[in-house]
Amino acid sequence: MFRLSQYMHQLVEPTPLRARRGSGAVKPVVIWNLTRRCNLLCRHCYTVSADRHFPGELSTAEAMAVLDDLEGFGIPCLILSGGEPLSRRDFFEIAERARRIGCYLALSTNGTAIAGETADRVAAVGFDYVGISIDGIGATNDWFRGREGAYAQALAGVRACKARGIKVGLRFTMTADNAAELPKLLDLCEAEGVDKFYLSHLVYAGRGNKNRGEDAGHARARAAIDLLIERAWAAAAGGRALEIVTGNNDADAVYFLRWAERNFPGETVAHLRAHLEAWGGNGAGVGVANIDPQGEVHPDTYWSSYAIGNVRERPFSEHWTGADPMLAELRMRPRPLKGRCGACAYKAVCGGNTRIRALQLTGDPWAEDPACHMRDEEIGVTAEARLEVTPFRGVRHEPAHQYR
Repeated sequence: MFRLSQYMHQLVEPTPLRARRGSGAVKPVVIWNLTRRCNLLCRHCYTVSADRHFPGELSTAEAMAVLDDLEGFGIPCLILSGGEPLSRRDFFEIAERARRIGCYLALSTNGTAIAGETADRVAAVGFDYVGISIDGIGATNDWFRGREGAYAQALAGVRACKARGIKVGLRFTMTADNAAELPKLLDLCEAEGVDKFYLSHLVYAGRGNKNRGEDAGHARARAAIDLLIERAWAAAAGGRALEIVTGNNDADAVYFLRWAERNFPGETVAHLRAHLEAWGGNGAGVGVANIDPQGEVHPDTYWSSYAIGNVRERPFSEHWTGADPMLAELRMRPRPLKGRCGACAYKAVCGGNTRIRALQLTGDPWAEDPACHMRDEEIGVTAEARLEVTPFRGVRHEPAHQYR
C-alpha cells in the first residue's frame, strides 16, 4: 500500500527517517480472509466468493488458536476480510478475541450489512478502521458488484459507521468501466466526512484475472494518480483530514516522486526519496501476509496459487519465520527482477511492483509487471539496459491451490 498523503506531508512537514524495512522476516500486517461466503458477485473478486457455503473453512476453535498465535507473535496489524466477513456466524466472537490482541484492528467489508444492531456490534468491538468497498456511484457500483441496491446499502453502512464514531474509508477498485467515477467518489468522501480513500489497481487474481481485459490501462492509471496527487496536495497544504492511499501498483510511488522532482528543491526530493526507499514498495512476503479461509498462508492476498503452509499443520508464526524458498526470494533486496523492472532506476522505491500480475501472464514471478505505468525514459530504462538484466535463476513458482 502506497500512503500518498503520508508522503505528501513529508514535503510540507518533514520528519526524521525511519529504519529501512529489512530483507528478513518481519512482523507483518496479516490480512485474514475469514470466509469465501459473500452476498455480492464483484467482477474483481480475487477469492471468487459467492453467497453459498464453502467447505473446509477454519472452525471457531481453529480460528481462536490462530489468534492466540498471532498475539504471541506480536503482529502490528490484523485485517479481517472475506468474502464478506460479517456473513460468518461467529464473526463477532472472532472479532472480540482479535481486539484483545492489542494490535491495530481493521475490518474490510462491502458495508451492505452494517445497519442497526449489526452496526452497534461493529462499534462495540472497537475496530480502529472499517474499509467499505464502493466501485462507483449508484448503478455503476451495483453493476460492478452484481446486485441492485448494493450502493445504497454500502453508503448507509458508511453513514452508520460515522454516526457511531468509527473511522471509515472507501475502497475503490479502478477498471476501464468505472475510472470516470473517481472524481465523484472523492467528492462523496468530502460530502460524507469519510476519513480515508483507497484506490486499488486491478490485480489479475480470481475473477480479477478472468476480467483482466477490463484493466484501466496506463493512461487512465496516470490520470487517476494526477487527480489523487492534486487532492492530496490540497489536503496537506490546507490542513484537511482526508487520507489518500493507493494499492497494488507501487509504480504510483515512483510517479509521485517524479512529480516532486518537478515541483520541489533537490534536498526536499532527496528526503522524500529516502523515506520511500525505507518503505521499499511491494510488501508481499515481507510486511504483508495472508491467511485464507481454509488456513493456507500466502505471501499476500493475491497469491492464492502459492501456499507457504497451513495453520492446521503449524502455527502461522512458524510458517512465516521458516525456510520457504519463495518467501526468501520475495525478501531479497533487490529482488531478482527481469525486463523493465530489473532495469528500472527506481526499483528500490517500488520493490518491483505487484509480482502476481507478472506471474499470471508469464508463469515467472520475476518478469516485469505489465501494469507499471511509468515510461522507459522516466525510469532510466534503455534498450541496452533491458539486455543487461541477468536472467532469473531462482525458485520457479509451483502452484499449490487456486480459487476457481
